[in-house]
Amino acid sequence: MTSEATAAAPPAGRRPGGRTHILYLLVIAAVLAGIVVGLAAPSFAVDLKPIGTGFVNLIKMMISPIIFTTIVLGIGSVTKAAKVGKVGGLALGYFLVMSTVALALGLVVGNLLEPGSGLHLTEALAKSGHAQAAAGGSESTSDFLLGIIPTTLVSALTGGQVLQTLLVALLVGFALQSLGPVGAPVLRGLEHIQALVFKVMSMIMWVAPVGAFGAMAAVVGATGVDALKSLAVIMLGFYLTCAIFVLVVLGALLRLAAGVNILQLLRYLGREFLLILSTSSSESALPRLIAKMEHLGVSRPVAGITVPAGYSFNLDGTAIYLTMSSIFIAQAMDRPLSLGEQISLLLFMVIASKGAAGVTGAGLATLAGGLQSHQPALVDGVGLIVGIDRFMSEARALTNFAGNAVATVLIGHWTKELDHARLDKVLSGELPFDESSPVAQPLPADQPGHALEPGLVKAS
Repeated sequence: MTSEATAAAPPAGRRPGGRTHILYLLVIAAVLAGIVVGLAAPSFAVDLKPIGTGFVNLIKMMISPIIFTTIVLGIGSVTKAAKVGKVGGLALGYFLVMSTVALALGLVVGNLLEPGSGLHLTEALAKSGHAQAAAGGSESTSDFLLGIIPTTLVSALTGGQVLQTLLVALLVGFALQSLGPVGAPVLRGLEHIQALVFKVMSMIMWVAPVGAFGAMAAVVGATGVDALKSLAVIMLGFYLTCAIFVLVVLGALLRLAAGVNILQLLRYLGREFLLILSTSSSESALPRLIAKMEHLGVSRPVAGITVPAGYSFNLDGTAIYLTMSSIFIAQAMDRPLSLGEQISLLLFMVIASKGAAGVTGAGLATLAGGLQSHQPALVDGVGLIVGIDRFMSEARALTNFAGNAVATVLIGHWTKELDHARLDKVLSGELPFDESSPVAQPLPADQPGHALEPGLVKAS
């Protein structure tokens, strides 16, 4: 990572997230239409399930390429970040710990709320999934472990076996890491492949309104208002869990470690939160977060390393979403996950969720991949989440953003690259940030890192 470029600004005259807003409105309309059809014509609505299943199959098609490219490139990013020494290593260690805490919190709250219990999807609605589960129920531990090893290096990407894809991705990632400069061209090639994969994923997401309509109509038609109650419980529970994580977990850590009030920090970033709400993506506020962290008193090297790395490796809101959604689907389909399966799923999500920040549909693909690797019968239940995924995306983005802001302040404090006197003045309003400025503002002579060349760090 080098301070050589700024994050790209949106083209003039185009409002950030404009097309995303259209998709958002279409999904909402489709969900409402599915609810109406499900309540008015239950039998007909249940027959619409193949529409939702088709969309889920499109998502499943993208699981292996997304997991492979994100993990391989993620390991490459770790290597680059580690080269900056103390800051990179400390930041990556912190990201791993906090992502695990977020995943664990999602599991705890999901088990306490039991959002999918009592939904009891009919056998007709989940018939194919139950049949698949029954077929694989007699698999022994040795068969499971041997099944992780693919027949060939390439077959893991074409066979739809997520754990095989994960194994190959880890092997390839560490192999490229050990090659050093020799492996750089391969990593650059994979970056282009990843861009292609995510573009295909973005195209698939434009079918989400159709899939959401079919899935919602079928569920409401089969279960009536019980489905709406369960979906409301998981949405409210997710919002509450995100709030607890930010205000309690991150707030306590920030206060105890750096002596900073989380509410003051969040108020300082108020404009960025509004920007995220308008675009449903935390990436839209990345350059401004770097600028505001520098203005707050964090040195330019720390802000320039921590913020972009955090956007790939510190996805706290996404972590909570993945675990709570998995528990909800398992309970709704009357196949609750055991404690061992939940812990195994947590470990998988810690690895698989890295590197897909801000990519439309990547959360759904990672969720489907986790379920595919543990209980393939549950993948069909991803259709339940499609209808409400857009309603949860803002909370995910806001939590991810807050987590990265807190991480930057903490890393700056721990590396003694944070000017606490300046921080107090900024948060108290004595030294306000020029909200009209899209980039970092000039730092005083006594500000750590002031002598470095200006410029923002872009994510690798």
